[in-house]
Amino acid sequence: MNFLTLLPLAVVMVAGTQLVAAVFFASSDRPRAASLGYLAGAALVVCGGTTLSWAVIRLFKLNFSSGGGHRTVERAIDWFVLALLVVLAIVVYLRRHAGAPGWMARLQHAGPGYALRVGLLLFLAMPSDDLTMLTVGATAARHDLPWWHLLPFVLLTLALLALPLLALLLLGHRAAVVLPRIRNWANTHAWLVSEAVIALFLVLTTVDLVR
Repeated sequence: MNFLTLLPLAVVMVAGTQLVAAVFFASSDRPRAASLGYLAGAALVVCGGTTLSWAVIRLFKLNFSSGGGHRTVERAIDWFVLALLVVLAIVVYLRRHAGAPGWMARLQHAGPGYALRVGLLLFLAMPSDDLTMLTVGATAARHDLPWWHLLPFVLLTLALLALPLLALLLLGHRAAVVLPRIRNWANTHAWLVSEAVIALFLVLTTVDLVR
């Protein structure tokens, strides 16, 4: 396994409310400043969360792999990741019709500072994001991937969140048509893509268990 295997989980990180918030910021009074603030908040949480998970699991593996127990520890981590994925699949399914929270209407008038706080709190408070960050960090540590292998996942997550801003910059006034489509897709279909990605990782983790 390498960092490319972790990349699809970036879709799970942004699918739904997170991408909808990015659309609102791109449609706000100060779209560039607000979007960049939001991306900065998300970057802090995603990078910090995956790093913390990677460091904890790596420390666990180093401390308990001595004395011939290396394979036992790896199997324990695989079971942990498998449990995370099952819970994540359930959370995504239960939230499939949640829709955008009512408070998001206020994002139309957000400044960069407020947008940064929203990015921090939204990614910290969203159970699906917490579970995904745990899964990415734990999977990387279980396969002895160095820390920098987490960075492509973080960067892809931010790139997906930046799609509404890129649409605004590239399309100009035509973005008024594209952005609502992105928002509607995120509200109605993103959970299906998330479940497909989670299913893929369930298969990969199960393969590690039965080897």
